[in-house]
Amino acid sequence: MRRRPDAPAGAAGPPSHHSPMLAGRAPRGVAAAAAASLEDLMHKALFFALALLPGPAAAAPAGDAAALRLTGPLEEIASPAIPAEERAAMIAAADAFYGFWASGSADLLAAAIAPDFTDRTLPPGRPQGPDGPVAASRVFLAAVPDLSVTVVQRLIVGDRVVSHLNFTGHFTGSFQGRQGTGQPVDFIATDILRIEDGRITDNWHLEDNLTFLRQIGAAD
Repeated sequence: MRRRPDAPAGAAGPPSHHSPMLAGRAPRGVAAAAAASLEDLMHKALFFALALLPGPAAAAPAGDAAALRLTGPLEEIASPAIPAEERAAMIAAADAFYGFWASGSADLLAAAIAPDFTDRTLPPGRPQGPDGPVAASRVFLAAVPDLSVTVVQRLIVGDRVVSHLNFTGHFTGSFQGRQGTGQPVDFIATDILRIEDGRITDNWHLEDNLTFLRQIGAAD
């Protein structure tokens, strides 16, 4: 029998022709006891091996660089009246914000929003200020660990960035006491961001929550 390459040198296998068990004929009672003992050891080894097998793992949040790359806009229209340096700072803040929603990264959120960030369409129960996106992201990534955020189109004008978003993934986690079974999730949202000095100060947002709830079986 071939041993797995990662098996330790002393790993147990079928008795060889040089095994003491086959070197001589043992009394029947002793042989029976030895066989029973060996079978018991094998059962215990199998039990511990199965216990150590990893269970289904939730998708790991994307790294910051990957999150930024994956959430880049498919289409972007920017006003030429905005100075190039200011426009670049606005784009960097918006990119970091949507990278955060895909990954939950605290670093990306810190790079995106101002300390006095205000949610102008604050949902009931969500804390105001920077803690709001943190709480919302934690809940949603727990429900949809493989969440993908697509910025379908983005408009940059004045001090505003308007984004049309598409959220996709699978409901494999839990949401409000409901356990997912892998249902596909696919819904849209619209964001209006006010950006000053390279940081988001205000956010007006609207998500198609009813579609999401229907997809996970939480609404008719």
